[in-house]
Amino acid sequence: MAAPDNRTILNVQNLSVYFGQTDKPAVDNVSLTLGAERLGIVGESGSGKSTLGRAIMRLLPPIGRIQADALTFEGASLLDKKERHLRALRGNQMALIMQDPRYSLNPVLPIGKQVAEAAILHLSASKREAYTLAAEMLAKVRINDIERTMALYPHQISGGMGQRVMIAMMLLAKPRMVIADEPTSALDVSVRGDVLKLLDELVRENQAGLMLISHDIRMVAAFCERIIVMYKGRIVETLSHLDEAQHPYTRGLIAAMPDPRSPVARLKTLDRLAIDSAEVKP
Repeated sequence: MAAPDNRTILNVQNLSVYFGQTDKPAVDNVSLTLGAERLGIVGESGSGKSTLGRAIMRLLPPIGRIQADALTFEGASLLDKKERHLRALRGNQMALIMQDPRYSLNPVLPIGKQVAEAAILHLSASKREAYTLAAEMLAKVRINDIERTMALYPHQISGGMGQRVMIAMMLLAKPRMVIADEPTSALDVSVRGDVLKLLDELVRENQAGLMLISHDIRMVAAFCERIIVMYKGRIVETLSHLDEAQHPYTRGLIAAMPDPRSPVARLKTLDRLAIDSAEVKP
């Protein structure tokens, strides 16, 4: 295996996101870097983590606007790129894996055609080459009976298989950065670990940076090398291990997660007053 590539892939400095005419940001002065590593972004629903991921991909709706000192990918600014240039990057050098394949896959196209389209669009492959590449990629994500699967439609496959198909589509072009937004939330517990392991193997093989967005702080801690905790659109803490947590919000998230090793009659809830009065520690 090649030596790890420690260069900075993504650099975000003081990024804020606003919607409509409001002056209250949905994402507030976020700064982070991503190399060839696994970086987790955690927080409860509404904390801004998914909005951050879409802002990085420049996929916000027209009502959304970005302000940032820097937003660079492989040293090039994404802030001033035209949409046609961004389309050339998305799915090729930058990939976004959504949380539920039922809403991401085209319901009226067979699986094989959808994966092959990624090769045609991003690798300029011929139709025959694209189907060969699609079959090879589906084999990499451990899908059996590939010929039969390629002829199926999204509603004919399971959620776990659909997520594998999405991973195959997004990683076929060997992107340098992958943003996975709740990639296992729609899956049974029994297949979540398999999907994460598979995603990790393919990202490592491509020497890519992975940003994993999730509300499951324990899952992220077990999978990622660094963890960024977001609350009300801001980064409150960056950790390497959960036992380093100092901010009351991070501690509250950990305490609110059920632990089969230490069962309790009632789970703790977040102390919003203590959280809001705590100093933000980016």
